Amino acid sequence: MTGTTLGDAGRAGRYFQEPDGYRAFHPADLPPSPPVELAPDLILLLSEADRALARLDGVASMLPNPDLFVAMYVKREAVLSSQIEGTQSTLEDVLAYEIEPTDRPSDVEEVVNYVAALNFGLRRLPELPLSLRLIREIHQVLLSGVRGQERSPGEFRRTQNWIGGANLRDAVFVPPPVQVMRGALDNFEKFLHDGSLPILIHCALAHGQFETIHPFLDGNGRVGRLLIALLLCERQVLQLPLLYLSVYLRAHHAQYYDRLMAIRNDGDWEGWIRFFLRGVVEVSASATGTARRILLLREEHRQVVAQRASGRSLGMRLLDELFVHPIIRIRDAERYLGCTYQTAAGLVDLFEELGLLEETTGQQRNRRYRYKPYLAVFEGGLDVPGPAIAGDWSTMAGDVPAR
Repeated sequence: MTGTTLGDAGRAGRYFQEPDGYRAFHPADLPPSPPVELAPDLILLLSEADRALARLDGVASMLPNPDLFVAMYVKREAVLSSQIEGTQSTLEDVLAYEIEPTDRPSDVEEVVNYVAALNFGLRRLPELPLSLRLIREIHQVLLSGVRGQERSPGEFRRTQNWIGGANLRDAVFVPPPVQVMRGALDNFEKFLHDGSLPILIHCALAHGQFETIHPFLDGNGRVGRLLIALLLCERQVLQLPLLYLSVYLRAHHAQYYDRLMAIRNDGDWEGWIRFFLRGVVEVSASATGTARRILLLREEHRQVVAQRASGRSLGMRLLDELFVHPIIRIRDAERYLGCTYQTAAGLVDLFEELGLLEETTGQQRNRRYRYKPYLAVFEGGLDVPGPAIAGDWSTMAGDVPAR
């Protein structure tokens, strides 16, 4: 093989002409050599990102039930992360599926799998450190029974893949061949346990390297984004999994791709780290604001219900249940409250009158209601401009197996 170096790419790896006539990238080991240059502006940005994460961790602990907030936030992230891969499902689709599983489009099942994969990884962390084995297990949960299930869920690829273009020779980027990939993954696993760098720089390097190695035939982007949250929880930087960059990456998808390519072509790890840290600051501030809005919303609505609901106890219980299940039917309220159907219907009607619930079906029977003000808090970032299904993201960052 003949190596071809572009710029300072030797720092991140080199392109090689493979025997079959295409050019693939062979990544260098982590951490980078020479080491990441901690210029003054990068140190300041790192400090700002650390503070933003600390504020997020602190405000989340103030919530009456942090687990409920996390559950909703994870579902929101799952929708955004899956939309990057081309799905059309919404947060409301996922919530409706949870209360009434039906023959839903596979898009919804992909989002449900994303939530399951994250929760699986978090449950496994106390017994199995973040490792290649755990990454494979997470990948298997992610692709189980959905689009991509034929692409070896839970197994690293045994064939060449590529990103963009109709074939290997026309590809925008070709990850390392299988044999090179295996060596890169061995180093990657060792790097996951390297505690010598600030954690956010460590996360940035790990995510960038994972996307370059592209070890699966499908699902690399979603697994790579999950790694960030799992790393932060494993290192106990966050007590709850609340940092998700999908909304930031979707809004800046072209720059995201350019920064990753600058690592490969120019060895520019610092440019990527700056981009990553700006995302941490932006997303942490947004999540902190969301948590604070929920605190205010809960208090405001508790006062409204206390003033208007004659059965105050049942009204409060229904309100609390809406923070768990913001999509609800009358028979669900009946079951949650352990009351008669008529009592549940009366409470739902009152909540609709108060502007807390909104009927969504327009039907006379089997009506479904949404806790509109609460959902609005989470849906705020779901309309961030981003690529369409067949847009440039799928060309730049899709997974196309060699044929």
